[in-house]
Amino acid sequence: MIESSYAISFTFLAYLAVMLGIGLYAYKNTSSSEDYFLGGRSLGPWPTALSAGASDMSGWLLLGLPGYAFAAGLESIWLAGGLLVGTWLNWLFCAKRLRTYSITADNSLTLPGFLSVRFQDNSKLIQTISALFILLFFLFYTSSGLVAGGKLFETVFGLDYTYAVIIGTVCVVSYTLFGGFLAVAWTDLIQGLMMSAALIVVPLVAIDGGWTELSSTLTIKNPELLNIWTSVSGEPLSAIAIISLAAWGLGYFGQPHILARFKASRSNKDIKTARRIAVVWTLISMTGALLIGLVGISYVDSNLAGNLADPEKIFMVLVNAVFHPVVAGILLAAILAAIMSTADSQLLVSSSALAEDFYKKLFNKEATQQQIVNVGRFAVVAISILALILALNPKSSVLGLVSYAWAGFGAAFGPAILLSLFWRNMNRNGALAGIIVGGVTVVIWKQLSGGWFDVYEIVPGFILATISIIVVSLATGAPEEAVTESFDEYEKALDTMD
Repeated sequence: MIESSYAISFTFLAYLAVMLGIGLYAYKNTSSSEDYFLGGRSLGPWPTALSAGASDMSGWLLLGLPGYAFAAGLESIWLAGGLLVGTWLNWLFCAKRLRTYSITADNSLTLPGFLSVRFQDNSKLIQTISALFILLFFLFYTSSGLVAGGKLFETVFGLDYTYAVIIGTVCVVSYTLFGGFLAVAWTDLIQGLMMSAALIVVPLVAIDGGWTELSSTLTIKNPELLNIWTSVSGEPLSAIAIISLAAWGLGYFGQPHILARFKASRSNKDIKTARRIAVVWTLISMTGALLIGLVGISYVDSNLAGNLADPEKIFMVLVNAVFHPVVAGILLAAILAAIMSTADSQLLVSSSALAEDFYKKLFNKEATQQQIVNVGRFAVVAISILALILALNPKSSVLGLVSYAWAGFGAAFGPAILLSLFWRNMNRNGALAGIIVGGVTVVIWKQLSGGWFDVYEIVPGFILATISIIVVSLATGAPEEAVTESFDEYEKALDTMD
């Protein structure tokens, strides 16, 4: 579909060289597990905000969301709107509080570690079960990125899908393996800017005659494409459909790779600035993604005989059709940026779960900093191989894989994190119940269908997890005195910590 020109190849190679250079530079500045997993808590507002945004908006922002808008029209606004509101609420409610509490809670580096210390869980059940859910759902999430990478390299270079996925995996693993969080955060800053620039430039250049002309064309093709209350077939959107789309916003409260950015911020004072940057970046990026899908409907209808076989390739189709190969190479590298910025974050969180929450806590409590970092790097490779195996199916949907993992994290950890930051009387049993009920509900609900079973699995998972936390905490008595004292210390730190 897209010509494998020397110009595009050179652009890709140059981009990868820069990313690898950043990884090697970060390697020289990584000496401890805190450096490797949280960058020494040294990120300013711009890298904090764009790293959170870029690690969130993976390849689905340039492939999945435009593909959904291409197929469903303005129905996709419900999904984008839910994500935008979720982004804002996550920064508003969780960022400052999680950073503060993770520091006062024995400088916890990982999400399972924080929850374990927060509730003084000497049995390590919270940490172990949380780490298991992280590894399970990140396999699917990371696979979605590798699928996106496979589609990109397959389309750009005409490679066999299997080889394309393998090459994409090697690209991601290479700099994550050495540089850790610093490499991920610094490259995320570059990648986030590339992604937003591509999402602005492509629809502006590809659109013919402005929004008025575009809306007129879409109206002639199918007026339902411009109606947010109906499907493309003209059927009114059901309550289940609207709730399922908007409920994507609930997922933010439990995404370990996004929450890690809050903990890595250098100062509580930077959080407000970072929140504004993140919300504006998200608004611009998702608006561009939706426009690409809508412009693509008009373009494909006018310039291609028949329908596009894979809607998730519409961004690549427009780039190839509208831009010179050199510019196209830069814009297509933005897809690789989106993929790498999320997959690297997911690999890092997964490796931290294995290194900090399994290896150190269960097998080698006296492990040195270098041993933990080495185990983390080994975990990056192992997890990548498993995710690669899942990604080898060329029929996999980027958005489909993301939706499952997103729901799993949102339901398993979202209620537990929110209540742990705000509710003094939440106890260890309540936290454990919420994590298990939320995660298991998503796994089971995904297998059911018909009626309300068609609602996006994050909705029942989030609701049942919240109820479980409250009911079990109240039924099993007040938390231990050490737990409430820790909460009081954290609340005081909210007003005093920089």
